[in-house]
Amino acid sequence: MIFGSLQTLAAFVITLGILVSIHEFGHFWVARKCGVRVLRFSVGFGKPLWTWTDKLGTEYVIALIPLGGYVKMLDEREGPVAEHERHESFNAKPVLARIAIVAAGPIANFILAIFALWLMYMAGIRTIVPQVGKVLPDSPAAVAGVVPGDEIVSIDGEETLGWQQVNMELLSSIGDTRDLAVGVRAGEPGQLSSAAVREKNIAISNWLVDDSGEGIADPIRQLGIEPYTPLVPAVLGELTPDGAAQAAGLEPGDRIVATNGQPVRDWLSWVQVIRANPGQEIQVELERNGKILDLVLTPGVRELNGEPSGYIGAGVQQVGWPDEMVRKLQYNPVAALPRALDSTWSLTSMTVESLWKMVAGLVSVKNLSGPITIAKVAGASLQSGLENFLYFLSMLSVSLGVLNLLPIPVLDGGHLLFYLVELVRGKPVSERVQLLGLKIGVTFVVGIMMLALYNDLSRLF
Repeated sequence: MIFGSLQTLAAFVITLGILVSIHEFGHFWVARKCGVRVLRFSVGFGKPLWTWTDKLGTEYVIALIPLGGYVKMLDEREGPVAEHERHESFNAKPVLARIAIVAAGPIANFILAIFALWLMYMAGIRTIVPQVGKVLPDSPAAVAGVVPGDEIVSIDGEETLGWQQVNMELLSSIGDTRDLAVGVRAGEPGQLSSAAVREKNIAISNWLVDDSGEGIADPIRQLGIEPYTPLVPAVLGELTPDGAAQAAGLEPGDRIVATNGQPVRDWLSWVQVIRANPGQEIQVELERNGKILDLVLTPGVRELNGEPSGYIGAGVQQVGWPDEMVRKLQYNPVAALPRALDSTWSLTSMTVESLWKMVAGLVSVKNLSGPITIAKVAGASLQSGLENFLYFLSMLSVSLGVLNLLPIPVLDGGHLLFYLVELVRGKPVSERVQLLGLKIGVTFVVGIMMLALYNDLSRLF
């Protein structure tokens, strides 16, 4: 438990450190190219943990609190500047140079996203073929005629090679009321086919709009579709020490054949039997090393959804996917670049649309996430492998780039707004207006951060 928490914390620090460093380096690099003296480049806030000063006088800092960073430049608005140094101050530079310096941070985040996705596509990604396993009765998918075995090959004309792409396309339609044009290819569950693609129109209304955010967490099932998964045999994996399974004499590798004289088809049916018999003796027939054995098992009792439920402290022996149901997508450096650019554009469009729909009230603010959720997802993505971590990093980098471009004072977008007004008017926005905007911006950003943190804590408890 402690190791897992430390791993999650480490993943959070690494992820945020990369994002902040790249963002601030964008400001830093362009500032130096424009002749602005950079006094400090800090990753993190608070007490410095490590410092170093280069030959140009820039102090580099890694600070205690890893929740952001900043680049401090020579600026007459923040302190006295000697006359002979004035040409190196930020505020003395032409407005176009200041615009370039401010915009460089968010642009660096988009470049990072492209680079991460480029690496991901070159390294190769494994994705599960998006084949339908089950369709819930009277669901939107059932009404449209989607059936088990159908492979989802496109949504609204966009190719879907795996479930991740299906999710992304569904999420891009949040708040819509229309027909989703879903291209499907008929087949048998667990087997691919070369049948012709047919289009099914799935009606959606106020798509994924609710107060809980649960639909957004699983948009596929909101259509009434359960993805195909291979049949999992009732074979025991790891056992919990001193659990009911171990006490009864069960061992890892045992295959459950029958319970109380009734055949056990797969792991799910075995779990259903266990849950339905809390504290009750069960006659178990199992196969071990080619021999059939009988024993008596008494599941423990715990509460599940307000009702007593049985459990035995046993996991399932993992089963691999059929080779034909797993796609390996890998591209050479040249072919990977347009893929990375297209994916970055899709992530950017989805982020902008989601923010707009949140402002319009079509998406619940409960979907905002803060540092706790980011830490958990970062830890999980690192454990899942390089491809998942690179994709998560690109998503966060795009989100950071988009958010920083919002025209809110205190963010880069707010500064850009003031400089664009100055470019049009020919003179700077008054200090009084800038100060008022800064106060409003700080209040707004702090409020959003508190709301995101509240959502994080709500998910924990």
